[in-house]
Amino acid sequence: MNAIENNHLLLVDDETDFRAPLKKRLGKRGFIILEAGNGDECQKVMADAPVDVVVLDVKMPGMSGIEVLEWIRENYQNTEVILLTGHASASDGVEGIKKGAFDYLTKPVEFEHLVQKIGQAVEKRRREQEKKQEAEFKARMEQQMITTERLASLGTLSTGIAHEIDNPLAIIKESAEYMRILLNKEEHAQLPRKPDFENAIGKIETAIERAKRITHQLLGFVRKPETFFTQTDLKVLVAETVEFAGKEAENKGIKIVRDVEKANGVIWSDPYEIRQVLFNLLTNAIAAVGSDGTITVSLKDTDSRVMFSVEDTGEGIPKENLEKIFEPFFTTKPPGKGTGLGLYVTCGIINRLGGKIDITSRVGKGTRFSVTLPRTHKACESMGDNKNICVDILNRIKGDPAK
Repeated sequence: MNAIENNHLLLVDDETDFRAPLKKRLGKRGFIILEAGNGDECQKVMADAPVDVVVLDVKMPGMSGIEVLEWIRENYQNTEVILLTGHASASDGVEGIKKGAFDYLTKPVEFEHLVQKIGQAVEKRRREQEKKQEAEFKARMEQQMITTERLASLGTLSTGIAHEIDNPLAIIKESAEYMRILLNKEEHAQLPRKPDFENAIGKIETAIERAKRITHQLLGFVRKPETFFTQTDLKVLVAETVEFAGKEAENKGIKIVRDVEKANGVIWSDPYEIRQVLFNLLTNAIAAVGSDGTITVSLKDTDSRVMFSVEDTGEGIPKENLEKIFEPFFTTKPPGKGTGLGLYVTCGIINRLGGKIDITSRVGKGTRFSVTLPRTHKACESMGDNKNICVDILNRIKGDPAK
C-alpha cells in the first residue's frame, strides 16, 4: 500500500469548481477526501472527523486562510496544513509558514506537485508520531528502571528495619507480659490505681501489635505474603473500617455515607487484606477532602463479581498524576504527611486477590476508586479431597440453599 493511501485529506476552498475535480483526482490516489467551503465549515468538519492534512485556500470570505490556520494549530497540532495562494499573494504563504503551515503552493496548482507536497506532509506527520511514541516508550522504560531500583533499595531497607525493630519489640512484649503477671498476683490485689496500670499495659500491648503489623508490611514488599481465603462479608468490613476512621472524619466535618444495603457482599477472599485496602482508600479520601465534604462508600455485586468504591468530594487528581499514583513513593502530600506507599500496597493486594482497581477523577470535583473482586477464587481447584467442602461453602456464599 502506498504510504499516502487512506489518509484523511480536507480541501478547504470557496470555489466549488476548483474543489470538485481536485477531489476526484485525489480520491483516485487513495485519499479519503473531506470538503469545506469556508472557515466555519472547516471547523465543523474537523470537530466531527479526524484529518491528517488540510489543503487550505488563503483567500476566502469570512475567516481568512491564515485565521483558519491559526485555529488549526491551536486545536489540532498533529494536523499538517498546505496553503494555496494566488501569484500575487506569495507573502501570505510566507506568513503562513511562520505560523506553522507545512508549505504553500500558488494557484493554479500543478496536480503532481500538490500530491508530492501532501505525501511529504504525511511523511512528516508519521515521523513525528514515531518520535513521540519512541519518547513515550523511553520515558516508560526509564520510569520502570527507576521503580525497579527503588524497589530493590526498599527491599534491602525493609528487611533490615523489620528485623532490627522486631528484636526490641520482643523484649518490650516480654516485659509487658511480666508486668501483667505481677499485677495479677494476689499480693497486688489492692495496689493503688491498679486499673490504670492495667490500662497502660494494654496500650503497650496494642502498640506492640501495631508495630509488628508495620514490620510485616515492610517485609511484604520483598516477599509475597501468605493470603488466607475464607468467607468474607464486605458489609461487615465496610462498617468496621468506617467506624475506625469515623472519628477523624467527624473531627474534620466530613460526612461518610454508606450505600451497601442492596448488595449481598459475601465473597471468598482474604478479609484482612480487603480491610487494609478499604482503610487505605478511606484515609486517602479523608486527606483529599480536607474538611466539610462527603465520602461515599458503596457496594454492588453480581453472580460472579463484587465491586466496592470509595468516592470523595475532594480536590481531585490532576491528569498528569493519574498514571503515577500507584507507583511506590509517589505522593502529593506535604513532606512528613505521606510515604507514597499506600496506593502501591493497595494495588499489590488487589492483584493478589485476583481483582482490579479503577480510578476516575476531576480536579475540583473529587475522586472515585472502584475495586472489583471475584466472588469466588480458583483456590478450590487445588484443594484435592477437600474440594467438595470448598465448593459447598462457595454455593452458600452465592445464596443457593439447595446446594
